[in-house]
Amino acid sequence: MKKIGIVMGSDSDLPIIEKSVNVLKELKIPYEVHIYSAHRTPEEARDFAVNARANGIGVIIAAAGMAAHLAGAMAANTTLPVIGIPCKGPVFDGMDALLSTVQMPTGIPVATVAVGAGGNAALLAAQILAVTDTEIEAKLRAKREADAAKVLEKDKNVMDKLS
Repeated sequence: MKKIGIVMGSDSDLPIIEKSVNVLKELKIPYEVHIYSAHRTPEEARDFAVNARANGIGVIIAAAGMAAHLAGAMAANTTLPVIGIPCKGPVFDGMDALLSTVQMPTGIPVATVAVGAGGNAALLAAQILAVTDTEIEAKLRAKREADAAKVLEKDKNVMDKLS
């Protein structure tokens, strides 16, 4: 089974990455987590992306705020799918990171989830791996069924309470 590589630009992004990690733990999908900055550790970030495939990684998740260049730096140095998680910053509430993440030049795509959506980034990464991994596909199907059952239980509780 391929791993999911998770990179954050700063430890301030850890609460968002923990959402990704929790989903991957639930699905029992292997992962590794690093802090690399597109600006402060560009060589290390590049080396991670360049060697990701050889290191057993099938998808990269990159979380960064403000200028949010990390996902683009990853994508520029690998042909693996890269998922960007824009993170809220102190000035524009994540809009700056969102725009930086989605405005990639032609030829260097980055899939982007909502601001702070670490859980959805992990699910999207799992779905990408599930294209060729039936074990992951079965886990995703089971999770969807369990999530639907929770909603229907809440519906029943509301109907019982208010009817």
